[in-house]
Amino acid sequence: MEKPRFRVTLLHPRYWLTWMLFAFWFLLAQLPYRWQLAMGRGIGRVMLKLATSRRTIAERNLALCFPELNETELAQLLRRNFESNGIALMETGMAWFRSASWLRKRVAIEGLEKLRAIQAEGEGVLLMAMHFTTLELGAALMGMSITLDGMYRPHKNPVYDYMQRKGRERHTADGTVYQRKDVRGVLRALQRGRAVWYAPDQDYGIKQGVFAPLFANPAATVTGTSRFARVGRAKVVPYVLTRLDDCSGYRLTIYPPIEEIPSGDELQDAILVNQFIEARIREIPEQYMWVHRRFKTRPDGAGNVYEGVRKKKKKRRKVVT
Repeated sequence: MEKPRFRVTLLHPRYWLTWMLFAFWFLLAQLPYRWQLAMGRGIGRVMLKLATSRRTIAERNLALCFPELNETELAQLLRRNFESNGIALMETGMAWFRSASWLRKRVAIEGLEKLRAIQAEGEGVLLMAMHFTTLELGAALMGMSITLDGMYRPHKNPVYDYMQRKGRERHTADGTVYQRKDVRGVLRALQRGRAVWYAPDQDYGIKQGVFAPLFANPAATVTGTSRFARVGRAKVVPYVLTRLDDCSGYRLTIYPPIEEIPSGDELQDAILVNQFIEARIREIPEQYMWVHRRFKTRPDGAGNVYEGVRKKKKKRRKVVT
């Protein structure tokens, strides 16, 4: 895709509120780091009260994945998770609006040399991200460390889409962005030895996936990880950005490649992916995005995990000319 380009149509009055919100977001990102964390926790507590549908989704996900926890423990985990989601809003502002030097001061990176060694040998890297609340900031920090390509889905609001792409690409000047459906483009990049950001831990249905266990529950899991690794001749290298409890910053952990992928068996590869993801979630469960409908696609005969939860209505996208 071409680089994000400003267009005069983005100044249409219907987008003025969006521009004002971004201006406010930019100002918040300039506050001291600990202030931003405190504000994020406060936002999360408000979200816990007001975002009833998301709260219900998170409650059901947590109850499904952690049956060993009692009601009090689940409620405490839910509260910490929403606080983490609130902080994620502030961290997105950090990623999009703060300087690279400001960000580098707040992160310790583990495993970067091994990743660079893989690239030095000319091998492609499928950089496997996971939907932790630090996702946006983690992608920015990875982009500052290596040349990183990404997969992308446009936002329906063109101003948000423009600012999102500018924010995401500012730390990776030589990176390339691919539409999520541009499988051939991603494969060619991997075959050329590029590193491509990829997150396989959401429910995209079963047409391009299989049911693989996640916390002992069948989860629709994309098989793209296996295909990209096999056809792109790439190493699957996971990474996680962890927010430290002492408010000192972050730890970016780049793990060794999952050498068993591709195995030649897409189901087995999906199982390996979910096992790795589950292990990382168990380490910091409060920092995972439990507000997503991870188990919305169900095997035949299985009940709807989110029965009664109101679905967000899809709006038709209007084009301003």
